[in-house]
Amino acid sequence: MIVTWLYVPGDRPERFAKAAASGADVVIIDLEDAVAPDGKDAARENTLAYLAAREAGGPAVHVRVNDLATPRGRDDVGALAGSGVDGVRVPKVEAPDVLDLLGDLPGYALLESARGVLAASAIAAHPNVAGIALGEQDLAAELSITAESAMDHLRLQVVLAAAAAGLPQVPMSVYPDVRDKAGLLASSARGRSIGLYGRAAIHPRQLPVIREAFRPGEQEIARAREVVALAGQGASALPDGRFVDAPVIARARQVLRLAGEEIEI
Repeated sequence: MIVTWLYVPGDRPERFAKAAASGADVVIIDLEDAVAPDGKDAARENTLAYLAAREAGGPAVHVRVNDLATPRGRDDVGALAGSGVDGVRVPKVEAPDVLDLLGDLPGYALLESARGVLAASAIAAHPNVAGIALGEQDLAAELSITAESAMDHLRLQVVLAAAAAGLPQVPMSVYPDVRDKAGLLASSARGRSIGLYGRAAIHPRQLPVIREAFRPGEQEIARAREVVALAGQGASALPDGRFVDAPVIARARQVLRLAGEEIEI
C-alpha cells in the first residue's frame, strides 16, 4: 500500500532523480503551486523529458497539473497523454464533469474548497478517479478554520466518499513544518485514527516519520495475528475476553496488510 507521496517542483529537474531515490512510494512533480508563472512552460518540458527517460523499477510518478478550468491546465493534461505518467493530480476539483478532460489518464482529485467537499461523493464516483484527497491549506483559508476538530469533520466526509466509491484510503495533506518531527508524528497519528492513510511530504526528511506514524505498532500487530488465527471458526472469544467475529477479523487483516505481512484469505 502507498504510504508516502513526495512533492518536487517541476522547475527543479535536478531534484527529480533525488526524489525518486528518496524511498517515497510516489513522486509528485508539481506544475502548479510550487512553480512561478514564468517557469511553468519549462516545468512542463522538464517533466515530459523526465517521464520519457525514466527507467523501469522506480517509484510511481504523478504530476500535479494546473487548474483544469484554465487553458494551461488543459494543456498540461494534453501534453501528458501518452507520456507514461502513472497518475495526474488535479487541483481545485469542485464538480465531476471537469474530470472528463483526463481521458485515459488516472486522476487523483484534490478537494480544496467548500464546493469540492460538498461534491466529494460525486467526484469520487467518477470513472476517471483513482483517488481523492483534501487540499487542507486552501480549504482552511477559505473557511477560516483553525481548530483540528473542524478539519477532522471535513476529513471524515472525504474518507466516507472514498470508501463508498471503492477508492483507496485517503492520504493526508502535507505537514508544512519540515523540522517539526513530533508535530508531524502526532498529526499523522490523529489522521490515522479517523481513517486516513499515508501522507504527502514536501521534504525527504519527513518520509521516515510518516512511515513510522502509519505503521501499526508491535502490540497492535500481535493482537491482529491472534484474531486472524481464529478466522473460519465463527464468532468466538480470545482468552482475554475480546469478542471476535467477521468485522473484527476483517479489521485485523487490514492491520497486518498495513504492517506488510502476507495474509491467507
